[in-house]
Amino acid sequence: MQYDTKAFLKMQLVQERKRRFSVFVLGSCILGFVIIIVFFILRDSVNFFRTPSEITDLDRRSHASLRIGGCVEKGTLQYDAKTGIRFKVIDMHSSQEVYFNGILPDLFREGQGVIVEGFFDTFSVFTAMRVLVKHDENYIPKDLVDRLKAQGLWADYLKHDR
Repeated sequence: MQYDTKAFLKMQLVQERKRRFSVFVLGSCILGFVIIIVFFILRDSVNFFRTPSEITDLDRRSHASLRIGGCVEKGTLQYDAKTGIRFKVIDMHSSQEVYFNGILPDLFREGQGVIVEGFFDTFSVFTAMRVLVKHDENYIPKDLVDRLKAQGLWADYLKHDR
């Protein structure tokens, strides 16, 4: 049986289109799968946080790593050599008790914006593994301030246009 060349070329063209479409669909599926995998891998390293009013009961029961952001409530900061540091992080509507056993950043104080990273214990107390303090662009490390004051250069530094 002989094929008509026109029909044969048309059949080859249709097969080539099908093959290209199949390769396109397969490539799109693989790319989508890779993107989904990357998002799942990176979701824990993204620095999103929740405010105390956004925390759910599921968060409290899951014991998963979580970031909470807000301000340190005035009058709640308690230092104890044996148990560590306790304070409350607040937003406009709610507060969350936080426990931290470590060295606090120099800028940490009541009323200061913070992000605490940790997990909930069985008593719904948030156990922080890290405490990050929010600051503005004019931050100067405490040891630098002390050195400038000791050298008598602090007043000049404040006058200098930054």
